[in-house]
Amino acid sequence: MQFYLATSFIFPRSLRLRLFALCFVATHLPLIGYISWGMATGRIALAEFLLLLGATLVGTIMALMGIGALLSPIHALADTLRPDSPEAPVLPEVGDVIRTLYAGVHRAATSTRAQMDELQVAAHEDPLTGIANRRGLLAQIEELPIEKRQGCIAIIDIDHFKQVNDRLGHDEGDRVLRDFATRLSAQIRRIDMVARWGGEEFAVFFQHCIEDEASWSLARLAEQIREHPLGDVDGRPITFSAGICRWKGEEMDEVLRLADQALYEAKANGRNQLRRARPERTAA
Repeated sequence: MQFYLATSFIFPRSLRLRLFALCFVATHLPLIGYISWGMATGRIALAEFLLLLGATLVGTIMALMGIGALLSPIHALADTLRPDSPEAPVLPEVGDVIRTLYAGVHRAATSTRAQMDELQVAAHEDPLTGIANRRGLLAQIEELPIEKRQGCIAIIDIDHFKQVNDRLGHDEGDRVLRDFATRLSAQIRRIDMVARWGGEEFAVFFQHCIEDEASWSLARLAEQIREHPLGDVDGRPITFSAGICRWKGEEMDEVLRLADQALYEAKANGRNQLRRARPERTAA
């Protein structure tokens, strides 16, 4: 470590060049010694000098090639640590310090990448229902091409969900949320996107869909839930309300606000119904 620090002034940003400089000096010591001896004695044979010089140059070139080859695993590791790089190959079991270093950093890089993937999933997925969360849905929409960011946004709320938790317990409440998420996911098309928006609220992005189509899709879900209820509280089946807003590419926050307002009107008018955002509010 001390030698490494002591020689850091030589090409401080390139270990390869630093090794080359040290190797160059070391391989030229015989030539330097011969020249010094010849100058002191006045006996320098040109043929011997040229032979020694040639051998020194060949040795230097071989040393450079060897250093480059030996350092290639370290450069591969450095590339592996970049987020967008492919996974580095595994070295054979040779047991030297490079292999030990390589194996350790490779394990650390693999573990870190796996943890980052897990965190990425956790940040965008609802752990209870297994569907996307609010952040995940917005991220999926953000990844779409501009021309595909239009359709309908629906905000859905399970009616009287607090009573489900209060009367039946939180375990039953969790079961209702999971069951509703499953049925909602099964009802929408493959290109549509669904998420648990928060609490007992869910959101759906119906891609390239008019309000009539989005309403029919949610109406079919409501009919299915009437035929096969999610559960009941005091003999009253569990239902849902929804607000739908057409999205033509304008600011997402405004569309979400209008869909939420439509949901509020559905709940204020007795729940268990769908409401569309008022036409004058969605006018461009």
